[in-house]
Amino acid sequence: MDKCTMQSDDLFIRKFRRQSPRPNLAAVSFDPNPNAMRFKDPFLLLGLQETPPEPDGFFRALSAPAGDTPKPAKPPKPESLGKKAKPTSPQILPEQPVGGGWVRNFAHYDVQSILFDLTEAATNRDRGGTAGGSNVEEPEQALLDEGDGNDNDLLLSCPHFRNEMGGEERAGLGMARGAGGRWRSLQSPNDAVSVLEEPRESHIQQQGKSNYFIEHADLGARYYHKYFYMKDHQNFFGMDERLGPVAISFRREEKEASSGAQYNYRIIFRTTELKTLRGSILEESVPSAARHTTPRGISPKRLLEFILPDLNLHCLRLASTSPKVRDTLLKLDEQGLNFQRKVGVMYCRAGQSTEEDMYNNESAGPAFDEFLDLLGERVRLKGWEKYRAQLDTKTDSTGTHSLYTRYQDYEIMFHVSTMLPYTANNRQQLLRKRHIGNDIVTIVFQEPGALPFTPKAIRSHFQHVFIIVQVHEPCTENTYYRVAVTRSKDIPLFGPLFPKGARFPRSLAFRDFLLAKAINAENAAEKSEKFRSMATRTRQEYLKDLAENYVTTTPIDSSTKFPLLSLGGKRKDKLKGAKGAELHSAGALVWAVCGTQENGGPKLPCLLGVSAESVVLIERYTKRVVFNCSCRDVIGWKAVTEAGAKGGPCLDIFYERGEAVSITVPESQAEDIKEVVQRLELVTRGCEAREVTPLRDSVGQPGFLMSEEGFVTDLQRFCYAESDGLQKGARVVRLCGQPLVHLSQEERSRLLRTAPKIHITFVILSIVYLYVILTDRYFFNLSVLSETADSSEEEWQSISDLATACRSILEALSREVVLCVPLLRQEKEDKAVLQAEVQSLRQNNQRLQEESQTTVARLIKVTELLWPTKNLLSNLK
Repeated sequence: MDKCTMQSDDLFIRKFRRQSPRPNLAAVSFDPNPNAMRFKDPFLLLGLQETPPEPDGFFRALSAPAGDTPKPAKPPKPESLGKKAKPTSPQILPEQPVGGGWVRNFAHYDVQSILFDLTEAATNRDRGGTAGGSNVEEPEQALLDEGDGNDNDLLLSCPHFRNEMGGEERAGLGMARGAGGRWRSLQSPNDAVSVLEEPRESHIQQQGKSNYFIEHADLGARYYHKYFYMKDHQNFFGMDERLGPVAISFRREEKEASSGAQYNYRIIFRTTELKTLRGSILEESVPSAARHTTPRGISPKRLLEFILPDLNLHCLRLASTSPKVRDTLLKLDEQGLNFQRKVGVMYCRAGQSTEEDMYNNESAGPAFDEFLDLLGERVRLKGWEKYRAQLDTKTDSTGTHSLYTRYQDYEIMFHVSTMLPYTANNRQQLLRKRHIGNDIVTIVFQEPGALPFTPKAIRSHFQHVFIIVQVHEPCTENTYYRVAVTRSKDIPLFGPLFPKGARFPRSLAFRDFLLAKAINAENAAEKSEKFRSMATRTRQEYLKDLAENYVTTTPIDSSTKFPLLSLGGKRKDKLKGAKGAELHSAGALVWAVCGTQENGGPKLPCLLGVSAESVVLIERYTKRVVFNCSCRDVIGWKAVTEAGAKGGPCLDIFYERGEAVSITVPESQAEDIKEVVQRLELVTRGCEAREVTPLRDSVGQPGFLMSEEGFVTDLQRFCYAESDGLQKGARVVRLCGQPLVHLSQEERSRLLRTAPKIHITFVILSIVYLYVILTDRYFFNLSVLSETADSSEEEWQSISDLATACRSILEALSREVVLCVPLLRQEKEDKAVLQAEVQSLRQNNQRLQEESQTTVARLIKVTELLWPTKNLLSNLK
């Protein structure tokens, strides 16, 4: 055992003797993010209600339970911790924002790749592998942690833990997805955003019919398996003096482009840190000094010199051709991607609260059985061939039955306390605790009358998250549950979040909520310092083994393996690749910006990533996504790049219903705003927003009417608004400088009547985009019906297939209208050829529109057969 481990254990022993709370956990600074639900607010479907507040003195009225183990006392609060002023651990920010190990031409595959930083990796290794060293608490400061002072009749505050009682919000940029926008697109919570290069439908399909997203999962870990494994590629390993063992994978792939064959280089750069550089770079965007005139293309050495100029290449050697190399790299990359989960379930009867009480419940009551039936299915362990979670499937030594279920892509085996072997006259019940005590996530089921739970009652090094579920009116038609969550303080907040005082009726929707919460809890726990350190050590051993035992003698700059073009001096630094070629990359291009709310607020240093599918903002201090939206939801933008403009160069990006996020850059980086606009023009359907200040007519009317969502529905002919460029069908996003989506109908009318000047910001959407928006609403209404209508799986599969077909037609139509026409105008100089191409395009678009209308008509017909409610269908149409 090394010295650091001995010191850590000694610290825990001293602390445990002193307070008897939980073991000391290092703090990691995190900043909460906004949560969002798919399509709709699931709590409307769950029928959640607000519960009345508990009377004062509730905890004082509780009596201690009978038995030799007293009820854990409620921890005393420091003077500064009141109910209204809850403590927050001081966050020590690093002197310089993290992130930035990137070059503009490199397209990142996922979020964590954007955060890859070579300097940070070397610094963390010098500190002994402690990531985020400036955020780690001093031992004495950690001992003084008294919890957050947040408790109720389900859960007590506990040192080194943070409680979630409902009503929590995760801060971020952009509009919170509330009930007013439930119909909108498939918006992902910020913590659920991972892969940026692939369409979001690929993840929605995995999500199935569930309302909840899986968060804190590194889905980009599949990158090697998808693009490298069992394909022609090269690997290089080495022992770097600063970074330790490193591993690099290269692959050159050919892609079809409008100008002919195009080559794309996919790269993975791994260190012992858990952040990996994954992405690609187009051959055309690499400076010409790094080009190669032979069919081999650019050498790996030249690519690394361009992408990671600070990397020491002399230690790298070509990997051997052993099959173990690719299998080990696959295992290494997918180390943190596990789709099998074990979750503990403890049964707490009325009057109980301690670990010993719960473990010594020999059998379950009817309320607990009802809950287990909702959670999963009972399975016979003997002969069980699926995921067993360390349970004995041969001799019944761990019980005869267990609880098992599947959720999205995950297999979940529950360690249920009453299903594990019971030992008479054994207070500790080690046969039960050896399983539940090693689970990261534990569900504590409370019967009515159970005492409040506290993690201080649990003696375990591994149980980091407890989900408390209390049943009310069990085994009746009115059964409902209340939920509270407590987590170790270095674990970030995770979804799905729930309203304060929420009551969950017994339903499949509650089951989905609970399973998503348990999976997200373990994913979030793996980001804590303890589990991250364990994963880093495992990763280091894998890389060290590859670098020492599976390399050849061929260096990366070998002239025999990779013949290079001889160029002198630093000429390569002055030559450039094809200007703007990287703007056509599928992955995320990155710019350093400051992000702010549309209506003002503090500026956050962020990294802006724009891929062909997504727009994300990642805060550089906390390394968390604070904003995301799909490129298809971007409706426009307003850029200011003029020198001397108030506030400096800035860009407002409008999305979905007209919400906006604002980014700014220093005066010296005004060109970055222009590059971002060029990228948005290529990957979105949006356009430049326009501003007008129309005069009122002779009777004081503005001359136009708007729908609730801001669409101009009526425009008076020859009025000032029309003369200034406003068009019927345009979408107003700002009215008199205020976001339209934040204004009520009354406030809009008042501004149009009484404002000294009517200042309007609007975007002119194509007919195709309007059609997409209406179809989005139609699909949302269908999804709401799917939660309530009694329809068979075959019927809903038919609707799903029709919806997918309609989506494909709309996507094809949108791409041709928005992307092909500008390209034709730029590339075709001959007017006759251009006209012929445009005419052909119009005919093709007409055909696609007819097909899409036919598909939607079929979809409506199927809907009419399922739900013959005339009023509802008339609204949908």
